[in-house]
Amino acid sequence: MRKIIKIDQSLCNGCGDCITACAEGAIELKDGKAQVVSDSFCDGLGACLAVCPQGALTMEERDAPVFDEEAAKEHNQGTKADFSHEKIKPEQESANELCGWPIQMSLVRPWAPYLQGASLLVAGDCTAFAYPTIQQDFIKGRVALVGCPKLDDTESFVDKLSEVLKANDIRDINVLHMTVPCCSQLETLVAEAVRRSGKDVPQKSHVVGIDGKLI
Repeated sequence: MRKIIKIDQSLCNGCGDCITACAEGAIELKDGKAQVVSDSFCDGLGACLAVCPQGALTMEERDAPVFDEEAAKEHNQGTKADFSHEKIKPEQESANELCGWPIQMSLVRPWAPYLQGASLLVAGDCTAFAYPTIQQDFIKGRVALVGCPKLDDTESFVDKLSEVLKANDIRDINVLHMTVPCCSQLETLVAEAVRRSGKDVPQKSHVVGIDGKLI
């Protein structure tokens, strides 16, 4: 007998918040509903309970296989959100250069395999709309993480990026933000995350004007 997660399918709306919160990758989305992949992947600590907006997740005590940490790690490695790019043909002008998903800072798992040894692009949400060639000029060769200093909870943003830096050997960070005041704070937030992580990670900033040109 041990504690393990139970998901009420009638309440689940398929938002996926519990999947992001589960460090072991024990939950997946199937047919629009969250489901436990394997009881042996669930550690029973319940980190996913608090994030469910529908109250669909509860803890129950029942007969279940013991938590297999090694199997959970192997499962995470095998299901990492990493794209196999279809390289562009000569006549094509652009390609999707994203190499990891999700890209929203609030949704990123700090332990995601694609972050290990990566160069990061931390970009303001609006930059992708303002700068026409962001894929080729900034995203290519980097893991993109995005957020908005005005609309996001800045403390959570800094904490999440700090966790990413602590958990991975990040090579460097490119910060891309708009020239407008609400976005310029992004550079400061990244610097604070680097400081909290205790890591020496090179940081370089780039600024985009509302006309779509680099300043």
